[in-house]
Amino acid sequence: MITLENAEVQMRKGILELCVLRVIANKEVYVSDLLQHLKESKLLVVEGTLYPLLNRLNKSGLVTYSWQESTGGPPRKYYRLTENGHDFLKQLTNSWHQLIFSATTILENTNQDRQEQRQAG
Repeated sequence: MITLENAEVQMRKGILELCVLRVIANKEVYVSDLLQHLKESKLLVVEGTLYPLLNRLNKSGLVTYSWQESTGGPPRKYYRLTENGHDFLKQLTNSWHQLIFSATTILENTNQDRQEQRQAG
């Protein structure tokens, strides 16, 4: 059964890769900082979702990581984009803008059609 909650989850999953790449593009990021940034942006994500995504991005050559010493515990893994990751992010961002444009066009036309039908009826 399709529910609003399930549809929203699927939309968030679809955009998560783009958002993760965008956050990492600015600087090296530790996973907990990345999680916090995504939560502040209302993209509720748990570590169990994020780690497999980061592993896929790493295997695809889009991100890499380095271990850095921590002041109060074990070393931390920091992620950053590779050159291929930056190129991919540009392409994915362009695709996202085109998708938004297409969806907005459909939604606005549908709303306009409904308004015209109401006025005619």
